[in-house]
Amino acid sequence: MRTLLRSSLLLLLAAGTLRSDEGMWTFDNVPLQKMKAAHGFAPDAAWLKKAQLATLRFPGGTGAFVSRDGLVITNHHVGRSAIAQVSSAQRDFIKDGFTAATRDQEIKVPGLELMMLVSSEDVTARVNGAVKPGMAEAAALKARQNALSELRKAEEARTGLTCEPVTLYQGGEYWIYRYKKFSDVRLAAAPEVQVASFGGDADNYTYPRWDLDFALFRVYENGKPYTPEAYLPFAAEGLKIGDLTLVTGHPGTTFRQQTYAQMRYARDLGIPYRLKSLERQKQALQAFAATSPEARRLAADPIYGIENGQKRLTGQLLGLQKDANLQKVLEAEKALKAAVAKDPHMKARAGGSWGAIEQAVARQTSLLKESSLLDARNSALLGHALTLVRLPQETAKPADQRLPEFAEGSLKATRARLTNPRPIEKPLDQARLAAGLQEALEELGAQHPFVKALLGGRAPEAVAREAVEGTRLHDLEARKALLEGGAAALAACKDPMIALARALEPFNRRVRQQVEREVASVFSEHGGRLAEARFKALGKTQYPDATFTLRLSYGPVATYPTGSGTKAQPFTTFLGLYDRHLGWGGNTVAAEGGAWTLPQRWLDRRSRIDLDQPFNFIYACDTVGGNSGSPVLNTRGEFVGINFDSVFEGQGGYYVYDPDTKRSVAVDVRGILESLRKVMDAGHLADELTAR
Repeated sequence: MRTLLRSSLLLLLAAGTLRSDEGMWTFDNVPLQKMKAAHGFAPDAAWLKKAQLATLRFPGGTGAFVSRDGLVITNHHVGRSAIAQVSSAQRDFIKDGFTAATRDQEIKVPGLELMMLVSSEDVTARVNGAVKPGMAEAAALKARQNALSELRKAEEARTGLTCEPVTLYQGGEYWIYRYKKFSDVRLAAAPEVQVASFGGDADNYTYPRWDLDFALFRVYENGKPYTPEAYLPFAAEGLKIGDLTLVTGHPGTTFRQQTYAQMRYARDLGIPYRLKSLERQKQALQAFAATSPEARRLAADPIYGIENGQKRLTGQLLGLQKDANLQKVLEAEKALKAAVAKDPHMKARAGGSWGAIEQAVARQTSLLKESSLLDARNSALLGHALTLVRLPQETAKPADQRLPEFAEGSLKATRARLTNPRPIEKPLDQARLAAGLQEALEELGAQHPFVKALLGGRAPEAVAREAVEGTRLHDLEARKALLEGGAAALAACKDPMIALARALEPFNRRVRQQVEREVASVFSEHGGRLAEARFKALGKTQYPDATFTLRLSYGPVATYPTGSGTKAQPFTTFLGLYDRHLGWGGNTVAAEGGAWTLPQRWLDRRSRIDLDQPFNFIYACDTVGGNSGSPVLNTRGEFVGINFDSVFEGQGGYYVYDPDTKRSVAVDVRGILESLRKVMDAGHLADELTAR
């Protein structure tokens, strides 16, 4: 029966389920033979270990050590919130750029933490051993969560490292990843945002591009620049079309192993609803930004994030609306069903899993609005308040009955978020909270119990203003006092944001419990059973969905058809940057909000620049969000570029991979060095990056 199942599923691979250079591979399972056969190269163990230790995880993205003195590179857009944090109305490093002339001038970013993966361990057998025969789906999910939490706690105590549980293959495997955390991170250099995101939202997810999307930070330890175990030297020789590239990074989330029913839900309901919500948030922030220059500065980064998300989701939606893509998913699902039906054990185990997932999708549909609105995604202050309100309640419970973020293995990280020193801008938080309350009012209606409890018939703007203006939770010491004071301090607290959290918490808890019991646990249990069926036939010949954990992708510098009858050029140059600028009228025409204008020093220093130098390039590596800031490497393990985007046509790859359109976009190492030396007054950093 195993042979029949394997044969049926191998037909899927032959039909194109795993084609070309597809895949975001875990470092324990790089497809070395496939790479060697396709490209004549496969990295050895030393290459992989160096890449692993040199690659860092940023909040929401990736970075890498690129010098022996702890210099780190990431995207400007990944580091933008950190750059904004150390800026002010008088020193706007987002607008004007920044270069530290000496290391003494490098600016520490409070609360910014970077993570380096030290080691990982497969703990699947121990996690699955916690599930007893006959357990209900929700109980099985909780048992696995508790087992992972306990393993995490034990490993942190044993190693002193930051440990995280990782679920792969929809529950086919469970791992513990061990990280070294860096907490002293300082800004070293960043270009002006106008050149880092040249073309603005209009050019986002398109190609050709001319974006200098990078920033340099430095890691310190014990007050001195950190000497990393491994770093990626800047390449002396640039790429050309057809050259193999390899990308290490932390792709955020993909959904390629979801069922047809889950993808149809995303297409018809999930993504459209999220797009509608993002548009509301953007309009509220734009209205706030229009109130003053300082408001415009504070809102710029969140607006950028929203617009980026809107375009990415729109591309995903178009990919799902492409009939051929979902047809592939449906055909693969039919083949797997047929294979499972031939195996008595797997039929008993997974034969009903598709139906169970369809029922959970129906419940997900009914809970969509409430589960989307009953959280604090729009307000950092409300998020802190909810954590403080929940903390005494949750820690009083047995460990196996707590919400996941309050389990023993996660409690340390939850407390750390409360004591993060990154400042909260109250005017911005007020605008975001008001937008969230307004959305709840419009979507759920004034008579919904949640809306009535929060608003009490008042306008969302008034409730948000009262809570934000009266709260002290923006003050780190105030949060620490409530955290250390426990239940007694919280009970005596009259803070209006705490009061708002108390009103929200009962509804939030009810919906979370429903989602976990009736949706998430079903997806986890039956998604795991389907993964088990694939595993039984194919083992690890396939890669797991992305989980914001370290992965390796590979592919050549490659063009693609643009849809207008021609092909995209593999490289752009500085000459093209100035041509696009001038073609839009230079700085005298503010089209699309000035998207194609250039900072004055880029005009003044144009004669210094070698205009033939490559600026951006396009290549066929499999990347998604979270790979922003990923180092692009050559076969020698040298840094040849930094990933910052992928093309709009390939956004459907979050769900279904298409080798014809899945293209990533990077800043060329030659463009970075030329900019540092000729424009940014950072020749000393260029020398450090090219030192051998």
